[in-house]
Amino acid sequence: MSNEQVRPSAPVPTTLPLSEIGKLIQSNPPNISYIQYDISLEPKYLPQIRALISKDLSEPYSIYVYRYFLYQWPELCFIAIDTTTSENDLVAVVICKLERHRGGPMRGYIAMLATQEMHRGRGLAKTLVSKAIDLMIAKNADEIALETEETNTAAMRLYESLGFLRSKKLHRYYLNGNSAYRLLLYLKPGVGQIPTDDFYDPFGYNDLPPSAQDDPRFPQGQADKDDLFRRGIV
Repeated sequence: MSNEQVRPSAPVPTTLPLSEIGKLIQSNPPNISYIQYDISLEPKYLPQIRALISKDLSEPYSIYVYRYFLYQWPELCFIAIDTTTSENDLVAVVICKLERHRGGPMRGYIAMLATQEMHRGRGLAKTLVSKAIDLMIAKNADEIALETEETNTAAMRLYESLGFLRSKKLHRYYLNGNSAYRLLLYLKPGVGQIPTDDFYDPFGYNDLPPSAQDDPRFPQGQADKDDLFRRGIV
């Protein structure tokens, strides 16, 4: 779900333990600092996060979707800032969550990833994703999932260089009519065999944050849960 323009990189050595993979590929270009998000940063950085993601991604997310992720899993959002600007402006961001997938494996989910065009090709996106992966591993994740447009070859290269595999093609997945691939990164042996409950639904309307209940997409308090699930929003 990103428009990253990344340089091809060498595959991560598979002999390394997963806990070391993220550290191996993280880059530290000059004048860039990486920050783990905190709710106290919302007044300064949430408007910048929304502006950057709205410009780059295919989905028109509302403020409620951002708060769904950032209020429940703030530690799984990482941002890159440009320290040469007077306000330490945001230049890249990744937003994730971590919870049980249909009563089965503990699944991390990379929901949003974007980098300012002028800062692409410097490894920022790969570093942000690797920081999120490292933290999800530390939190005992079994697997990590995401979706990205089938035409976004740069993003596909980025994720596949980190070990993600194409799991499923999702036809006409995005509102713009484009199809997507679901990608999975298995972090533990045998994760693919962990049973899930197809009827397990912990994400009904009442489980959304209170602010989301005013979202105009949910008329008369009835959430379009199928649409939310289909687009990977919750």
